[in-house]
Amino acid sequence: MSTIHLVRHGEVDNPEGILYGRLPHFGLTDRGHAMAARVARHFAETATTPVELVASPLLRTQQTIAPLATSLDLPVFTDDRVIEAANSFEGQKVGVRHLAEPKNLVRLYNPLTPSWGEPYKQIVLRMRAAIASLRAKLSHHGPDAEGVIVSHQLPIWMTRLSGEGRSLVHDPRRRECDLASITSFTFDSSTLVSVSYESICADLQPGTPVAGA
Repeated sequence: MSTIHLVRHGEVDNPEGILYGRLPHFGLTDRGHAMAARVARHFAETATTPVELVASPLLRTQQTIAPLATSLDLPVFTDDRVIEAANSFEGQKVGVRHLAEPKNLVRLYNPLTPSWGEPYKQIVLRMRAAIASLRAKLSHHGPDAEGVIVSHQLPIWMTRLSGEGRSLVHDPRRRECDLASITSFTFDSSTLVSVSYESICADLQPGTPVAGA
């Protein structure tokens, strides 16, 4: 059995509260770095430590995986396929009043796709492809090898919903994907046999929702 852990990045320094999406230069807060350090400790103390590390190209994911890479003395492979979802509201403050403006209402005509961003199905396809590539690499390390991918909330949540056979259409407020949380996928060859979730930084979560995470 091989296991791939999808880790969400730590808290991002975003004092203006904008939807930062794929914008560059959004790094971690001090608390975010503390989350990254805990992720490193968590995997260093497990019975089977990861042998392959992957992260999205964005600064916040690279900073989250860095302590783990240092702890395990492993290189980090950057994979564009696990990047944050594209969103037409990127760079803006998104609130009820903002969304109600006519220029923005036209983007909200189909929440099932969604019409304002990257289609959910497309996110799943690219995440699955990245996971398949990592599984192939893990096969060279033995049958029980583990790998880590540091990604973003929506891609991780879409992958979980798909893996559990649930609808991709969802309420964003109900995503079970805390900052620096771990969603694990265990495979028997190419067959997904289990999905599990652990919030290892539950005590470090901010008191208000994080925009653009």
